[in-house]
Amino acid sequence: MEKERTLVLVKPDGVVRNLIGKIITRFEDAGLKIIGMKMVWVNENFAKKHYREDIATKHGEKVRNDLIKYIGEGPVVAMVLEGVDAIKVTRKIVGSTYPNDAQPGTIRGDFAHISKDYANSKELSVKNLIHASGNEEDAKIEVPLWFNKDEMHSYKTVHDMVCFGEFK
Repeated sequence: MEKERTLVLVKPDGVVRNLIGKIITRFEDAGLKIIGMKMVWVNENFAKKHYREDIATKHGEKVRNDLIKYIGEGPVVAMVLEGVDAIKVTRKIVGSTYPNDAQPGTIRGDFAHISKDYANSKELSVKNLIHASGNEEDAKIEVPLWFNKDEMHSYKTVHDMVCFGEFK
């Protein structure tokens, strides 16, 4: 197995609710390594690059527009995580996109509040705290969009040493 990289964003609702540390801890406890991290305000042009046109094709233009607006409501903490099966492990830790479908023990299951049906009935955005690359293809687009090579760092953790036979 090889290490892979994935993008994670703590969205504005996660930032203003002071959940950054709790969210980071979940990933680190699972053996994922943060190799890049920064806090940014996302403008509309950048949000449109992140939420690409294929979102509108899959989910409709209204959903894409809501996502673009939502990510610009406050600061976002962006991270690149690295590890064995990082994308799959991260998605499992994050939980289902819709908080009411997310299992207890996942970030969204434990911390997100609003259900998709309630949000839709009130014409509200589903505030789900976090974004994680959906698959390898998305990660390969998203990581370089958010981080250049100089913003990512290489170092060894105890998980690297154990997983890759470097622990003596």
